[in-house]
Amino acid sequence: MRSYLLFLTLIISASLFGQQKIKVACIGNSVTYGYTIHNRETNCYPTQLQLLLEKEYDVRNFGKSGATLLYQGHRPYVAQKEFQEAMHFAADRVIIDLGLNDTDPRDWPNYGGSFIPNYLSLIDSLRKVNPFCKVWICLMTPISPLHPRFEAGTLTWYDLIQKCIRKVASVAHTGLIDFKSPLFDRPDLFNDVVHPNAEGAKLLAQRAYQAISGNFGGLQMPVTYSDNMVLQRNTPIVIRGIANYRDTVVVRIGAQEKKAITDANGHWNVQLSPMKAGGPYELSVKTTAKSLLFKNVMVGEVWLCSGQSNMAFPLGAAIGGQAEVNHPDQHLRVLNLLPKYPTDNVAWDSFALSQINKLHYYQHTQWSFLSGKNAAQVSAVAYYFGKMLADSLHVTVGLICNAIPGSDIASWIDRSSLEHNSHLVNLFFHWRTNPMFQDWVQQRTDTNLALSKNPLQRHPYEPCYAYEAGILPLDTFSIRGVIWYQGESDAQNMELYEETFPLLIQSWRQVWKKSLPFYFVQLPSLDRPSWTNFRNAQRIMAQEIPNIYMTVSSDVGDSLNVHPRNKRPVGERLACSALYYLYKHPVIPSGPIFQSVTFRKSIAILHFKFAKGLRSADGKPLRTFEVAGQDGAYYSAKATIVGNTVQVFSPRVKNPAYVRYGWTPYTRANLVNKAGFPASTFKTGDIF
Repeated sequence: MRSYLLFLTLIISASLFGQQKIKVACIGNSVTYGYTIHNRETNCYPTQLQLLLEKEYDVRNFGKSGATLLYQGHRPYVAQKEFQEAMHFAADRVIIDLGLNDTDPRDWPNYGGSFIPNYLSLIDSLRKVNPFCKVWICLMTPISPLHPRFEAGTLTWYDLIQKCIRKVASVAHTGLIDFKSPLFDRPDLFNDVVHPNAEGAKLLAQRAYQAISGNFGGLQMPVTYSDNMVLQRNTPIVIRGIANYRDTVVVRIGAQEKKAITDANGHWNVQLSPMKAGGPYELSVKTTAKSLLFKNVMVGEVWLCSGQSNMAFPLGAAIGGQAEVNHPDQHLRVLNLLPKYPTDNVAWDSFALSQINKLHYYQHTQWSFLSGKNAAQVSAVAYYFGKMLADSLHVTVGLICNAIPGSDIASWIDRSSLEHNSHLVNLFFHWRTNPMFQDWVQQRTDTNLALSKNPLQRHPYEPCYAYEAGILPLDTFSIRGVIWYQGESDAQNMELYEETFPLLIQSWRQVWKKSLPFYFVQLPSLDRPSWTNFRNAQRIMAQEIPNIYMTVSSDVGDSLNVHPRNKRPVGERLACSALYYLYKHPVIPSGPIFQSVTFRKSIAILHFKFAKGLRSADGKPLRTFEVAGQDGAYYSAKATIVGNTVQVFSPRVKNPAYVRYGWTPYTRANLVNKAGFPASTFKTGDIF
């Protein structure tokens, strides 16, 4: 009998032991604790993690508001009762999120050198109470530029601490969970400048769940992958996506087969060898659990077509566009990202406002041929650009179009670049009333958001929004270059644009990790006073920034319409520029480009690049040239073509010192070259 009872006891004990839950300790500061979250006990990230992991796990919250990682900090975590409780818990899985409070001036400047040793010591302590525990440490959640100490050391220290955390993970052989990325592009999810709300905590819980379970939702591909897609020719092609941890992903196209193993963050990528133009191909992407097959894939030239309304302007509304809509070029494929919620003069409803906050701004779409409605909706400038490239290069051309009408340039720049610029970081401060933005941009934003009661409501014109909604989802899809038509919403502040445009180019080149060529359109003629100076600033930037080229459109402007309908010359001029500079075709890439001026007595002699065949566009005398003396008083001048130069003279200026051309907002300037391409607005000298 005693033997039977002993046997039964052993069976029950073994059964109970087999049902023992896996213990998870969430160690951290106020973010882990759930400070400022409504119904904190229910909505903090550890509680939401428990729901995701379900009954097999026992998740405990050991967060302490204000805690520092540094042992000599103002509130060291290891000195708190929450640390002792975590040690007593002896978890099987440990997630540590510390470091935010160490950016305090009481801490990092004094004791920052101890951060790595202290972190390693903390991890060792947890491993001693459970030698078999698995540990993950976390990259810190973001700190808003609105933080009062952001520019006074906090951002610098925050960046240094993030580097230290990566080092600790490497040295201590822990997992590394990125708590920054899911919240970095969601400033609407913060109750204040530091603490995420319940929805933000849910995103953290999902990251923690993925790390513990390895479940990232299976094989997934970015929006840029679909049937009829175009891959960039003659360059290594990186195919990337998401799958579950340690899944083997097999990619096949043509005779190539490449494999990758998904990393701890769910990411995988393979690099295909360069392919010549051709197709159609089938691109196969497989794991053991899922298979994706993309059909009718072509290899050719891929271009990103971006900007604001004049880039978005549809082919169906352009002069002569309907004929193209009826018979579109079949060598073009388009990924046309159209807004779900156009920035028209309307108030958006609550559903639209919610979707916009989640960065769900563009309609779901796929690569397609052009026909009917989708041909009418495609960017006219992009269409004519792509058509000329396809005709000249004899390859399929893929156009990714993601322009947002009315968008200012700050919306297209990445958040980190703006945060780390001591001047441009001010764009974040009360941007809807900030004088750094054009009045029209703010007024249209106010109209669209009139029904919103959310003080953190987002808008496509907000700094970084267009980048986060329209550039990041492209996920470094291989492209040849960018065509850009934007500036109408920034023309009131030329000096600011001289800072932001180079930063945008740098920002995008960092995404694609190469010196992407940019071909941009100078603003056309329009009766707005600031546009003259702005066009000249664009001209100067085209000469100063490497690998960017400007197309002049002043001759196809409309004095009363910010959206001139004659788009074909603009697209074709962009294509000529790309054909010359990038593809080395023997074409004329632009109109005459002003190079220098020399003065001979009372005559100014202007020298140009691409000056062969200088003439007037209409056969009439050259017009809109002016000269000034040292006093900067300009007078209308007579201009004569002499060889490849233009000689300018005014009887009212005996000793000319400055020349300007096309210097009115809406200009009837008529200097062109052999190709009929117009010269840009310009002025000589730096003062007048």
